[in-house]
Parts: sequence; structure tokens; C-alpha cells
Amino acid sequence: MIARLTAALVFLLVVIGAVGGGAYLWFARAVLVPGPLLEAKTLVIEPGGGLGAIARQLEAAGVVADARLLELQARRSGQARALKPGEYQFESGVSVVAALDKIVRRDVVVRYFTVPEGLVTADIRRILAEAPGLVGEATAKVEDGELLPETYRYEWGDTRAAVFGRMRGARDAVLEELWETRDSNLPVASKQEAVILASIVEKETGVASERPRVAAVFINRLRRGMKLQSDPTVIYGIAPQAGQLERSITRADLEAPNPYNTYIVTGLPPSPICHPGRAALAAVLKPLQSNELYFVADGTGGHAFAATLEEHNKNVARWRKIEREMKTAP
Repeated sequence: MIARLTAALVFLLVVIGAVGGGAYLWFARAVLVPGPLLEAKTLVIEPGGGLGAIARQLEAAGVVADARLLELQARRSGQARALKPGEYQFESGVSVVAALDKIVRRDVVVRYFTVPEGLVTADIRRILAEAPGLVGEATAKVEDGELLPETYRYEWGDTRAAVFGRMRGARDAVLEELWETRDSNLPVASKQEAVILASIVEKETGVASERPRVAAVFINRLRRGMKLQSDPTVIYGIAPQAGQLERSITRADLEAPNPYNTYIVTGLPPSPICHPGRAALAAVLKPLQSNELYFVADGTGGHAFAATLEEHNKNVARWRKIEREMKTAP
């Protein structure tokens, strides 16, 4: 009798073990096989959601077939409390293990926005307002010239105020680096003056290779006590919030008293007229060595440079002819 009971108990344990082992093998395979997602999908996992809420969100989005599988795998692997909020892109066919691993490692979507050189603060605020995933309002005052135009990476949920702080820090770091290696005897007494002059260079030319040459012209004029006579400074004095005019600049504009009118004021204007980039700052602090004092548009998008007024007047006459031809062209 006892022998029969013992045999039955052993048989029962073997059956339970076999069933349990089979279930374990099924589960181990189930969390590794490709999931039901047919194409890549991006989801935002909000802060504060627990394991159950995250598992249900992934099931509802079709990332995993059954939320319970993800929950069981998270607990079995000790990852139940390691899931992190953020924006995630799940590839098609992602397995439960791979989806869970992505969230634990916080392999989030990286976003980028680009700020071109030569913009004013209002322009940059518009760029950040349209950047998907950024949150909050950046209400702190930002002066033109304080930010570094560049391509920046960010994540969903980053604040606009924090992004402005990063841009200001980047400008400060670049300016400090370039200031330490600047040419000696520049007619630029401070970092702020360097930024002011760089902002003028930035607005004067859209040709990257011209920046050191344009900077040299302004440096040479400052050394001689000549007025800078820069149209962009006049425009900024008229429309500082826009940094540009919807019309052509007029003789009346050039003759109107204005602290930014460098046809009247000698030396630099009182503040930057845009946010200059690294290349413009570098051009001002290490300008091309030349004796040129003038430049004017040449019709190709660049400029014709001159060391004498006589040569400059010839370049101006050539440009006026090009302008007339452009106006009469069909």
C-alpha cells in the first residue's frame, strides 16, 4: 500500500514538473519571438506610470501581444522598477524582451533643431515654439548675441527654458575659447565688443569664406577711426525685433539719427544686431590680414573688395549697372 502511494506521488511530481517545465519553456520562447507590431511606432511613456500601466500601454499600441507577458518578464528579470519615462521608437516585430530592454536602458528618440546664424531672438523663439516635444515657455529675457546658432539635440519633455540655457552656455564656451587665442592689438576691447562686431559680419555676408575678409574691413576701419557704414546696423535700429525690413533701405534711413546708424555713429553700435555663429566670432578675433577698407555686392551673392575709395567707386558703379540690368530683365 505504502509502495503504491509513494509511486503515485512520484508520478504526480513528475507530471507537475513536466507541465511546469513546459510552461517555462513556452514563456521563455514567447518573450523572445517577434511581436505583433507591423511597422515602427513611436510612443511617449509619461512619468509616474507603473509597470502595469506601461505594459497595458504597449499592448494597446500593438507593441506586445499580451501585457501580462511583459509584466512577468520584468519581474522575472528584476527590471520591474527600472522602467523609465521618455519617447521611444519600437521597430516592427520587436520582442517583449527587446521592448523591455529599450525602456530600461532609456533608449529614447533623439530630436534635433537647427538655429541658423544671423537670427534675432524673436526668430529663435519661433523655432523653439515649433520644435515637437519641447515643453514650457521660455519667459526669461534673452538679448541678441547671447545664444550660439548651432544644431542642438534634445529629448521629448525638455523645457524651452533649459534649451535657452544650453544655447547661452554654448555661446559663452565658444567665446571664451576664441577670446583666449585672439590676435593681439585688435580694436576690440571686450568679449561683448567682439560679439557686436561678429554680429555685423554675420549680417553682411552669407558667403562663409568671406567672413574673415569682411571682418578685416571693419577692423581696418575701426583702427583708422572710420565709420563702419553698415546697412544691417541701420536696419536693426529701425526694426530690432525683426532684424530685417520689408522694403529697401533708403537715403532717409541712412541719414536718420539712431544709435545703430553706423553711417552717423563712429565705432560700434551699442549691442549685437543678431546672434552670430562660431565662424563669425572667429573671423573677428582672427581676421584676414589686409588693407581693404570697402566692399560692395558683386552680383554673384558675394562682394567686391577694395583698398582705396577710387577702386571702391568703380566696384559700386559696376554693381549699380548690374542692379539696373536685373530690374529691366524680362
